[in-house]
Amino acid sequence: MSTAPTPVEPLPCHDPGRFGADPRRGTRQVEIGGVKVGGDAPVVVQSMTNTDTADVASTVKQVAELWRAGSELVRVTVNNPESAAAVPRIVDKLEMMGVRVPIIGDFHYNGHTLLANEPACAEALAKYRINPGNVGFGKKRDTQFAQLIEFAIQYGKPVRIGANWGSLDQSLAARLMDENHARAEPWDAGRVLREALIRSAIDSAERAVEIGLPRERIVLSAKVSGVQELVAVYRDLAARSDFALHLGLTEAGIGSKGIVASSAALGVLLQEGIGDTIRISLTPEPGASRTQEVIVAQELLQTMGLRAFTPMVTACPGCGRTTSEFFQELAKVVQEHVRGRMPEWKISHPGAENMTLAVMGCIVNGPGESRHANIGISLPGTGETPAAPVFVDGEKTVTLRGDNIAHEFVALIDAYVERRYRATSPG
Repeated sequence: MSTAPTPVEPLPCHDPGRFGADPRRGTRQVEIGGVKVGGDAPVVVQSMTNTDTADVASTVKQVAELWRAGSELVRVTVNNPESAAAVPRIVDKLEMMGVRVPIIGDFHYNGHTLLANEPACAEALAKYRINPGNVGFGKKRDTQFAQLIEFAIQYGKPVRIGANWGSLDQSLAARLMDENHARAEPWDAGRVLREALIRSAIDSAERAVEIGLPRERIVLSAKVSGVQELVAVYRDLAARSDFALHLGLTEAGIGSKGIVASSAALGVLLQEGIGDTIRISLTPEPGASRTQEVIVAQELLQTMGLRAFTPMVTACPGCGRTTSEFFQELAKVVQEHVRGRMPEWKISHPGAENMTLAVMGCIVNGPGESRHANIGISLPGTGETPAAPVFVDGEKTVTLRGDNIAHEFVALIDAYVERRYRATSPG
């Protein structure tokens, strides 16, 4: 005797017919050196240098590398008179190189003094970043924060008010702890600290508005190092204000840990339509390029379908059918090739960033995945005929053989871009 399956109730607030991320949360749009953030603008990728800003040559070199990798905003540390004096020279050199990326100044304890003493720095920066937890204490804090905002007003600059878990306003935290003790049902300590972080950001923003800074020149962030804490903080922050929001998991970590943690936290928020700029705060591997954080940010946005930056390569993970490493090497060659060509294609062949590629290692899923891509190749696996069929827009077009498959396949990709995404005419 059989019984009918029990109907499964849909999850609360879940529309089974909806596909994709939630609509972007409505925020005020901020313009940062010509880059639009918030409102109907796409989510923007930001990065930060780790050079001594006073070292003009090394900072210029790294900013240029980050920009070429795709960073749309770059933040530099401005922590002493030497770095403040270097900022205008850095901006000038970047302009001479044709590197047009807004430079953001990261200020902490002495930002008000540095901007007062170096007006050229105040003018050259595209945005000021202020952490309300470390601009001073008591009346001094209020005065120094006000001075920074007044400089932003004077020079027409936007400001990111960035509260941080590691430098929380202790007086605010203490006050909220006292208020919590008076509750009939006190919150747990974690919730109180999250509230302190949110209040620090929002209250500081409202204070900036009172001083005279327009709401359209304010970006907020409230960064923590735990995934669940970040999701909780930003959900609340998004519900309580309409300021543009910068997302980032602070001190995310090194290597795969930093990538996974950042992607997990930011992916949830972006799926819910929260976030206007993002940064992946990776600790670089020894000797590794700083540009890795830019690539991860781009790939996160692209794999979620929120933006397109460069053609993405689908490749199988490998198994006992794919004992040869050739398909792995080819996947790497193809991804590096298209990423290297993308700065040129972006100008001459717009739309190429949306191209999909597949490099598969055997006949099991190879032909199917290849047909789903704009261009795909199914390499021979263990025991298979030494031939590699190529599929273009779902149709088999040619079979590659021999030792020159990689070169021939890359040439087919270039020819496809030339044909499909026709070069734009000058003027």
